[in-house]
Amino acid sequence: MQRLLTAVLWAIPVGGVGGFIVWGNGGLIPAVMWIAAVLLGVVLTWLVAELDRRAYGYVERADDLIVTHGVFVKRLIVVPYGRMQFVDVTAGLLERWMGIATVRMHTAAAATDATIPGLPTSEAALLRDRLARKGEERSMGL
Repeated sequence: MQRLLTAVLWAIPVGGVGGFIVWGNGGLIPAVMWIAAVLLGVVLTWLVAELDRRAYGYVERADDLIVTHGVFVKRLIVVPYGRMQFVDVTAGLLERWMGIATVRMHTAAAATDATIPGLPTSEAALLRDRLARKGEERSMGL
């Protein structure tokens, strides 16, 4: 939903200004075609964003967290609790307005860093607390 809203917020000025410029140089038909192309771009962005949202998943297991995502290329990340350096919850302006947040797990190896976007704020805070507790319990003394 955040990506769709961002796409629409970008499409309005791009479509309006571009349509006005095209209309001034080529007339009504090219301006309508420009606006239709911008709307098609918004629809395609929404489609890919929705597929990407549905592709995210995570599972908390006894010794590690598994995060999977990807539409065209599926990626599976296994983050051992003992290797987590810290867990971060972030929410930009749009995310705060929508009541969602992103949970990031940071490890010493950048390849095993994992991100879970689009969680409700309360669920993100609870997940952060659980992961931090499990990380402290299984700390490998790094």
